[in-house]
Amino acid sequence: MNSIRVLLVDDHPLFRTGLAALLAKEGGFEIVGEAQDGIEALAKAKELKPELVLMDISMPRCDGLEATRRIRKALPWIKIVMLTILETEKKLFEAIKAGADGYILKNVKPEALFATLRGIAAGEAAISQVTANKIIGEFAEPPQEGRDNREDLTDREREVLQFLTQGLTNKEIGQKLNVAENTVKNHLKNILGKLQVENRVQAATLALKEGLTGGETPNS
Repeated sequence: MNSIRVLLVDDHPLFRTGLAALLAKEGGFEIVGEAQDGIEALAKAKELKPELVLMDISMPRCDGLEATRRIRKALPWIKIVMLTILETEKKLFEAIKAGADGYILKNVKPEALFATLRGIAAGEAAISQVTANKIIGEFAEPPQEGRDNREDLTDREREVLQFLTQGLTNKEIGQKLNVAENTVKNHLKNILGKLQVENRVQAATLALKEGLTGGETPNS
């Protein structure tokens, strides 16, 4: 199994060193580079093409939120996970708005960190109900005039979206719907396009805010 290529971004060298050692000891992760601020992060991301960026939110010159916006624009396929000391609704909202694929507290247990990173790298991470509840009413921009996302989604896409808000992986959604995992991936691709969002986290949050799943749990 190939290792996940990771770029570490934090303005504290000691923290980067400790995190790099932790990931190396766990195995399955390859630290391809480090950066101390958002400007360097963008340059390193373009140069090294990591699969995943672990990004501190608070940094000098260019913070993690702005760096996430820039990397997302230049290299949209890279997964970005925000790191922070304190969880606040404002920062959580800003991180998701910027296009982050995940949001992790620095005091998280190593096992939870590894599982989260692997899930995000595999495209399996979904927003938790607790996290979604904190930012409902904050995430989505007003719908574009003449556009109704509810009308665009098919019944099957609504079902997939419902399971997504529950935190299910592609494989688990496929099992619930009795379809192949690749079929779920195709549905998710269509959902992201129709909702005009960049990732699963944004899609799940928007679905909860706008009630796009109809509020009923699909049949198991």
